[in-house]
Amino acid sequence: MGGTFDPVHYAHLRLALDALETLPLAEVRWIPSGAPGHRGAPHASAADRLAMLRLAIADEPRFTLDTAELDAGVPTYTVPMLRRLRSELGAERSLVMLIGMDSFLTLPSWRDWEALFDLTHFAVADRPGYVLDVAKLPARLAEIYTARREEPSTLASRPHGCIVHFPAVQLDISATDLRARFAQQKSARCLIPETVLRYIESKALYR
Repeated sequence: MGGTFDPVHYAHLRLALDALETLPLAEVRWIPSGAPGHRGAPHASAADRLAMLRLAIADEPRFTLDTAELDAGVPTYTVPMLRRLRSELGAERSLVMLIGMDSFLTLPSWRDWEALFDLTHFAVADRPGYVLDVAKLPARLAEIYTARREEPSTLASRPHGCIVHFPAVQLDISATDLRARFAQQKSARCLIPETVLRYIESKALYR
């Protein structure tokens, strides 16, 4: 599960937990990006985003952390990241990218996006305002989705190439909204883990 996590919040955590509960996964590996190549620079520093993520996932033993992209300090893209994982874990290990429907719809704008399916499966969860409707997918993405859609049980039997849809609690929380709340000195309680909230307040982040 990749992202800037700027900051990490309960919608991220709930999606990851729902994936563990409904998909044949051994763990969820959190991969914070350093300087994402397809979007603007994060608002918080790499060190702060990493510290917040460590706090957020500390209580779940099936959550692990991969800092390689964060440590690189250069623009990062998903295909090279997955190739790195393949070199570490081997060609036959089943890898699954967890992604919300809002992000899935943007896949055609990602660099070398069709190569992703030779490296990983995709597990897609609906997000508030973004429910799966094949008729509304970009044409090439709809074609690929139709050809590659499988049941979740298939993920464990193949290393890559499938797309599955899994149920997740839909929490309408976004990092953009959270940053605006902090800037306006509004409360973010119940939207973000208390440990992360205390860290943000102690560092006066997003003010």
